[in-house]
Amino acid sequence: MLWEQAAQGFAAMGSEARLQVLRCLIRAGQDGLMVNEIQDRTGIAPSTLAHHLKFLTGAGVVEQEKVGRSTINRASFEQLEALAQFVLSECCEDAHSKKAANDV
Repeated sequence: MLWEQAAQGFAAMGSEARLQVLRCLIRAGQDGLMVNEIQDRTGIAPSTLAHHLKFLTGAGVVEQEKVGRSTINRASFEQLEALAQFVLSECCEDAHSKKAANDV
């Protein structure tokens, strides 16, 4: 994952409302939710919710699928896992390097 991609993904989650929407979709799992269901669960106004979904979709952390006249929204678990891996990829490396240097 590129730094720019990671920054965009984390920026999308940088709003309390967008984070609330994303967690709602994560909780729904692969079935996803329609916009009205997200509204019911979050209490976010329709126009504001549309803005947040556009931002989350643009960052790739939410996927949308048209089914007839409805749109199903799903968390992109693959992208979320990639973001988690990106941020954790160098976990404790300094401690490991320090220990290895001390063992010599």
